[in-house]
Amino acid sequence: METRMKPVHANIPHQLGKADAKKRLESGMGKLSEMIPGGDVTSHHWEGDRLFFTAQAMGQTIAAKCDVREDVVAVELDLPPMLAMFAGKIREKLERSGPKLLQ
Repeated sequence: METRMKPVHANIPHQLGKADAKKRLESGMGKLSEMIPGGDVTSHHWEGDRLFFTAQAMGQTIAAKCDVREDVVAVELDLPPMLAMFAGKIREKLERSGPKLLQ
């Protein structure tokens, strides 16, 4: 059985600057769960301008990171094989609804 993770990349543009984008991500952690169907963020921590978080969905663990830049948040999710079939939908949802995280 294939056990390789499938990375999903999305860019969320903003005009907040790094500091404000980081604050809004931190206060919007609950909204991050909504980006992953059936998902729930179980842990998160910051390393400089990079947010690492772990989510659970359908009994699977998803590792993710968000690189906060002056005008964009670059998101990368590592989807386990069982969730890889949802990669396109998850990317679409991140790109469409992601800006709401920063409001």
